Amino acid sequence: MLFTWFLLAGLILLIAPAKWTSNFQFAFLRVFNWPLRIGENISLSVGTREHLTAGDVVSRREHNQLKNYCANLEAKLAREQQRIETLTRLPNRSFLGNAKLVEALVYTSSIDKTNGELSMDAGGNRDLERGQFVLAENSIIGTISDVSPVGARVKLLTSPASNIAVEMGGVKRFMQGIGGNKAKIPMIKQKPEIGTEVMAARSAGFLNTLIIVGRVAGCERNAESAALWDIIVEPALDIDELRDVVVIVMNPRN
Repeated sequence: MLFTWFLLAGLILLIAPAKWTSNFQFAFLRVFNWPLRIGENISLSVGTREHLTAGDVVSRREHNQLKNYCANLEAKLAREQQRIETLTRLPNRSFLGNAKLVEALVYTSSIDKTNGELSMDAGGNRDLERGQFVLAENSIIGTISDVSPVGARVKLLTSPASNIAVEMGGVKRFMQGIGGNKAKIPMIKQKPEIGTEVMAARSAGFLNTLIIVGRVAGCERNAESAALWDIIVEPALDIDELRDVVVIVMNPRN
């Protein structure tokens, strides 16, 4: 019986003029406004998150300052990464594995082409060690010979004190610096073509891949054996164009 009465009431409201139903709706809201507001307040209080204290929030000014600070850090990181990629010409250096590239500023006044040395400032980076390779324009230019709290000394591959393992045409030899912005690979059986690339050989703990150091600039008969050749090598990078470099750190401390 109750269902029948509700059904009849619904049908009457359905066919009744819109003016009547509107009046009925407004009358219902006026009568039941108070209990409806109580229910609304209860639902809002239940859905509200835990009340925040003054210590949990910051002012809009502080928020904007922190936001700007983060933006500056992100921009600086992107700029430094771009500088490293520009200096090394290595946008994809995955072949270096977990190696870290430490950027350093070269003191141009300290470049000594005759003796093959220069000084650089790496910002007091603690990862620098003697023997690490120094990279510029995607080519090895030398190794670190001395480290101090204020910078580092670099022994160029052309230094008479330099003697590193290299590969040329699949043949491994040692390349000695002879000063005057040149190096020499002594006692080679097969005479190479002028312009042949000379690569720094892999070195445990310092270099895990072949990277170019220079190109063959000339060939001379060995003084002790006319059947052998001494190969003159010129650096892949003109030292006069050197400004900034990066140091390859294969096992960074941090």
